[in-house]
Amino acid sequence: MSDNQNDNLIFESAENQEPQESQTGGENVEPMNEDADLFDIKQRVKGMDEEAARLLQLQNEMEQQLKSTNSPTSAGGPFGGFMTAEEKLEADARSIYVGNVDYSATAQELEAHFHGCGSINRVTILCDKFSGHPKGFAYIEFGDKDSVQTAMALDDSLFKGRKIKVCRKRTNRPVISTTDRGRGRGGMYIFGYMGRGRGA
Repeated sequence: MSDNQNDNLIFESAENQEPQESQTGGENVEPMNEDADLFDIKQRVKGMDEEAARLLQLQNEMEQQLKSTNSPTSAGGPFGGFMTAEEKLEADARSIYVGNVDYSATAQELEAHFHGCGSINRVTILCDKFSGHPKGFAYIEFGDKDSVQTAMALDDSLFKGRKIKVCRKRTNRPVISTTDRGRGRGGMYIFGYMGRGRGA
């Protein structure tokens, strides 16, 4: 073989190898991109798992906190009442009903009106669940039963220009009704008109 032919063979083999290298290089780039994407996905999943574990821990802490609150003032907190029947009876025995309360009255103003009666645990002004407007009555829970008797002396006193009604809070006791109040009582109403029947 001459030097010229030798050079041509080397050149040909070099040309044949270049595309193979570029193909291999391209194949190497694609798996590297896939690996990077897979790594990013794994990192996001890991972050979500850490967030879920943190939320679970917060939920457990809140449940423990709610279970540990057994005092009457915290039992009826924003998460609803967790009082036993005995605790509720005892709290009702220390509470009063206040009627004819001015609609603009606040819990602080009611507390100030009854502050001379004793230590106040809670003031609750009931509101309509649809409109949010006060219903015109409230409940006040005192620290002891003696304060209830003292507060009863404020019956018919003036509060924001209105005579208020003060009495002991009654405890609702669940009862099963034995009367049958089925349908069929009275006449039939159709669009606000009560039919008189034929020939009447």
